[in-house]
Amino acid sequence: MSVEEDTAIHGRLLGTVRGPQDVKRMTAEQLDILAAEIRDFLIAKVSRTGGHVGPNLGVVELTLAMHRVFDSPRDRLLFDTGHQAYVHKILTGRQDGFDRLRQRGGLSGYPSQAESEHDLVENSHASTALSYADGLAKAYALRGEQRSVVAVVGDGALTGGMCWEALNNIATAGNSLVIVVNDNGRSYSPTIGGLADHLSSLRLNPGYEKILDTVKDALGSTPLVGRPMYEVLHAVKKGIKDAVAPQAMFEDLGIKYVGPVDGHDLEAVESALRAAKNFGGPVIVHAVTRKGYGYRPAEEDEADCFHGPGAFDVETGKLVAAPSVKWTHVFADELVAIADSRPDVVGITAAMAEPTGIAKLARKHPGRVYDVGIAEQHAVTSAAGLALGGLHPVVAVYATFLNRAFDQVLLDVAMHKLPVTFVLDRAGITGPDGPSHYGMWDMSVFGVVPGLRIAAPRDAASLREELREAVAVDDGPTIVRFPTGTVAADLPAVRRVGPVDVLTESARVDVLLVAVGSFGQLGMEVAARVAEQGYGVTVVDPRWVRPVPAELVELAAAHRLVVTVEDGVRVGGVGDALAQAMRDADVRVPLRDLGVPADWHPHGTRAQILADLGLTAQDVARDVTGWISRLDAQQDEPVSLPAGGSGAHN
Repeated sequence: MSVEEDTAIHGRLLGTVRGPQDVKRMTAEQLDILAAEIRDFLIAKVSRTGGHVGPNLGVVELTLAMHRVFDSPRDRLLFDTGHQAYVHKILTGRQDGFDRLRQRGGLSGYPSQAESEHDLVENSHASTALSYADGLAKAYALRGEQRSVVAVVGDGALTGGMCWEALNNIATAGNSLVIVVNDNGRSYSPTIGGLADHLSSLRLNPGYEKILDTVKDALGSTPLVGRPMYEVLHAVKKGIKDAVAPQAMFEDLGIKYVGPVDGHDLEAVESALRAAKNFGGPVIVHAVTRKGYGYRPAEEDEADCFHGPGAFDVETGKLVAAPSVKWTHVFADELVAIADSRPDVVGITAAMAEPTGIAKLARKHPGRVYDVGIAEQHAVTSAAGLALGGLHPVVAVYATFLNRAFDQVLLDVAMHKLPVTFVLDRAGITGPDGPSHYGMWDMSVFGVVPGLRIAAPRDAASLREELREAVAVDDGPTIVRFPTGTVAADLPAVRRVGPVDVLTESARVDVLLVAVGSFGQLGMEVAARVAEQGYGVTVVDPRWVRPVPAELVELAAAHRLVVTVEDGVRVGGVGDALAQAMRDADVRVPLRDLGVPADWHPHGTRAQILADLGLTAQDVARDVTGWISRLDAQQDEPVSLPAGGSGAHN
């Protein structure tokens, strides 16, 4: 649908916006109408494609004000996390692209350099924008360029350590830089921790005493973190007033503070931003917003305010897709069952209790789950401390986010041989969120960690079994990783060799196909296709891919060709690890590895991306048939010797 067609449906003013200059010319009355039209547009478009509707409904006025005060793209606007940039995309000429938001060839759900000169960094992991902004402001100062740098950061992102490292350096540098704190009290779910309590107390407070009582009540009812320490930072020393006034906290750092302002009052936000722009040094503008603002189903969604739903019905807010059993659901149920019989099992998550399934454990055993905010590094080392204290922590995060804590997994957990289980949701190619969210690095990155065991279940039954095996390990860390979406149908093994499941086998032992994790069913389809060409395929699921099981090497030695297929990167992946193990055992059977190239793959559905990569049953069967047939051809060729007949050099 074109912008012109959308104009009739979603509003006259929105159709006239082709760039930020159009917003600058509007009157206050027009801007109020435009804000309503933008919300209608967002709800209508995202309801069809799915996406981050809640965060963007909350920043409509804030984004309008930013584009009226600053001159993008000369002034640089950075969004942390980038999923709150939909309104920015609308105001910078990309309305047409929303019909294919997060779909193949369509708009990214995050800022994208390829889409627009108004997008500078493709940031979709939280707590990074302030560091980008610090470097930009320093660069412009050194080059003598008069350009504003604006970073929008949520109160949820401020739970991440990188933000505070950046703030420390921003204050020291003293460059002109505007930091907009979009304070809606949430990241995916309600923001956790001391800073959150500090900011929540200030949301348009009518008086210190009333705010103090409100915050105390809120803290007492927080199920995931117990009762956090109430006197945050140095409030005890500086008095009750500072406990509910963050200007002291930020100004102690050397950063000017403006606010709080009502983030849905366009005039107030614009006034605060103009003052910040003219200050000449680092300024924090504290804007209080409401996630999902203006759309009742989002406002009433207690779990995450429609943070990132799939396609939904506009009238009711109900998801269009029929309910199905997800991998996350299976993990959540099994973790609760384990915890019921294992009082030493505790859960940790990084601001993603609902998306990772850990919230179910929190509801059953509220004193045994810790949501640490967007702080993966802290989550891992805190888990190490819990393990040192005699507990078995289960750290549930998206696969892409554990990359941020590699050093902690390596040196704080593994080096101490601590029993910590990491459960990685959304492993492999995940689809519409694009390259930053593909959980395809874990088996390569963490495969080098000594003593770390990695499990890749193929279905619900193996997920339950391997999770129990993981939490039974008491002499080192474990990883259990699974993809996004609906869980695969159970695929029983015909037999087990050590830890390795044999899924199907033939009287002929031509090919050993190692199908990693959810590729078990693909392996079965490949075996059937290759059998039609007269070759026998043994399909195995190694279950535990690191370290490589000795039994898997023995099975490889009994075949003519070994093929691995995985939804992780090939470099350093399962295929690489098995090839090394075979070399070490002097097994000279040829091996071919199929997986994801180490590259930045565009967004699309999981099925589309896997098809592009040749990771479908048809593609793999064609490759396997070609490889084994070439082996036959090589064996049939006569051996030709050099003149003299000895084969030796004279």
